[in-house]
Amino acid sequence: KSTLMKIIAGLLEPSAGRVTLDGHDIVADPGYVRARLGYLPQDFGLNPELTGEEMLVYLLRLKGVDAPKGVVHLAQELLERVNLSSARARKIGTYSGGMRQRVGIAQAIAGDPRLVVVDEPTVGLDPVERNRLYGLLAELAESRIVILSTHIVEDIGVLCPRFALIRGGRVVADMTPRDALASLEDRCFEGAVTGEAMQALRERYLVTRAFLVAGEHRVRVHVPEGEAPSGFAPVPPTLEDAYHLLLDGHLLRDERASASGGEARA
Repeated sequence: KSTLMKIIAGLLEPSAGRVTLDGHDIVADPGYVRARLGYLPQDFGLNPELTGEEMLVYLLRLKGVDAPKGVVHLAQELLERVNLSSARARKIGTYSGGMRQRVGIAQAIAGDPRLVVVDEPTVGLDPVERNRLYGLLAELAESRIVILSTHIVEDIGVLCPRFALIRGGRVVADMTPRDALASLEDRCFEGAVTGEAMQALRERYLVTRAFLVAGEHRVRVHVPEGEAPSGFAPVPPTLEDAYHLLLDGHLLRDERASASGGEARA
């Protein structure tokens, strides 16, 4: 995922294919794309000894962002947009993970880019900070294109009107969350199992989740056709079910085809 984000941001050249914005190729015409692009990498360095305002001013000057009213004024406006005005005079070293991410988003949206690329923005955030970031990203997406990479299924359901799932460098799914759930309608079941029965269950069905409830082992399975396991009841599908089916389902088909000497296609 991060490799794709770096290609879109113009930091890596693709080995095949191309990325365009408004018909402009990012390799052939990088200036056009970069002038309209904001990028937040998964890992970015912030000086813990600088205040939030000082750090953002430094980043804006590095980017050469046009600031008619001055770069300090622009930094203050951006910090207000990401709800960090009250913390702008505090040192970065006192910021939480979510606050640091918001500084990163502030620099990414400087210059009002049409395309914002964010790489794993919610990693390491607690639920409160994650919800704040969800609200900010959703607001940004109202007026521009936002592309984000994530391995957290909750991010998809909360933020994304459309998603692509990548495995082994290939897109194995490209759909809306609603379509993903609709494809699993009446195909997800849940029930209690013993340890001895688990292996037999895995050999016959795709297990999308195993968990404990009041000391009882329970599992969710996907049943593409035929009858569900005895004692299992139908349950509404979730995006986590879809994720495992799309990802592990392709993996299982590949393994089974390989074992039988056949050819698997994604």
